[in-house]
This record gives sequence, structure tokens and C-alpha cells, in this order.
Amino acid sequence: MVPGSADGILRTLSRFGFEWDGEVAYQSERADRYAAALDSLRARGLTFQCSCSRLQLAEDARYPGHCRNGQLQPGSPCATRVRVDEAVIQFTDRIQGTFRQDVAAAVGDMLIRRRDQLFAYVLAVVVDDAAQGVTHVVRGADLLDNTPRQIHLQHLLGLQTPEYAHVPVLVEPDGRKLAKSMRSVQLDSSDPLALLVKVFDLLNLSPPAELRFAAVPEAWSWAIERWNINRIPRRLMSRLGL
Repeated sequence: MVPGSADGILRTLSRFGFEWDGEVAYQSERADRYAAALDSLRARGLTFQCSCSRLQLAEDARYPGHCRNGQLQPGSPCATRVRVDEAVIQFTDRIQGTFRQDVAAAVGDMLIRRRDQLFAYVLAVVVDDAAQGVTHVVRGADLLDNTPRQIHLQHLLGLQTPEYAHVPVLVEPDGRKLAKSMRSVQLDSSDPLALLVKVFDLLNLSPPAELRFAAVPEAWSWAIERWNINRIPRRLMSRLGL
């Protein structure tokens, strides 16, 4: 992470009126928790060492299982993967509806610690959610296909599965995320209220014109009172005027 970027993220969240409970947890300080989860999986024979590099796997849509029965390149830096044999996961998302994935067919044996020994997101987020008692997860729909993999890990580790709600991300008519298109712009935090009102509109809250002149906390109070998850669209076309 770029030095100072974490503080910058927290300042931006604060400007937009987001609040959080307790101390902010940093994954860089929680490696012992991730290692304990990995050790639990390893003790049951559910992991193996993989010497395949990202370049070697670049053309593979899923992990082909090269190192399942022994490293292809003994002595090379190794990642750790969890074996995925049969793992058809189905869950009901509160916004996107029923979602089903054959994890074995979609990704194969999952990477849970990289060759540089950093823990993968899929393991870290599962451990963090459980440790912090998270019961409901709200995040972008671009992570929807990652969720069955997390649920599979939750099952292996004996952890509770939260309820999920995947909010649609802005997309262009061709389906690309706005953030990856030519019209993508940097987030301007100089006028947070204007952007919040636009987002409230995208979420079908129908904000009145006078809300544009409210204070940020007042805008949030207005939106919270009118929140209805059943009105959120599954897909959003770009109409922010960017």
C-alpha cells in the first residue's frame, strides 16, 4: 500500500458522512489470524503448495491442478492453495437474487496465500468477517462471483455465513464498469453532498431538489428513513452526467 493511502481513504469516508464502530482493523496486523486459519486447513490435508507463477497460469480460466500431487518446480517460491473437489454453492442475495456457482468448475483449487507469502483476499475477508462478528455484508456486485468461494471457505473453517447484498455498480451500455471506461473520473470529495444525492437517485430514493442544500448528516438521515432494499435495481446504467 502507498504510504498515507489508508489515512486518505478514512478522510474521504469521513467527508462523505460514513461512520464506523470501534477501532479500524488493518489486514497487515492480522496475519496471525490468517495463518491460524491456513494451519487449520493444512492440518486436515485440504491445502497444497503450488509453484506455478501467474505468468504460467495467464491463459487458464481456472487453476488446472498442476501441483495438486506435487510441485512442478521443486525449490521455487510456492503459493498455498486449498483443494476444491466438489463445491456447488448457492445462496440468495438480497439484491441480486439466487446465485449459484460450481466453485471447482469456475476457479478450481483456490489461492489462499500468494508466492510472496501475502494472504489472499478470499481468506482474509472470511477470517475478518468472522472475527468481527459481521452478520450482513453490503458491497459491489462486481464481487458477486467471489462470494461462493468465500462461503466455501466459511464451510471448511466452520464459520457462519453472513447475509449478502450486492449493490449494482455503474456500467456502460456494453457492460463494462464505469471505473474501467474512458468516461471514468476521479472521485471529487470537494462536494460530497452533490455526489451523495446522485447516488440516492440511482438507488431509487427519489431525493427532492431541496436535499441538495442540506448538510451531509441531514442528507443521510433523510436517506436512511426512506431506505428500501427492494427498490434497488440489479443493474445500473451510467447516468451520472460524467
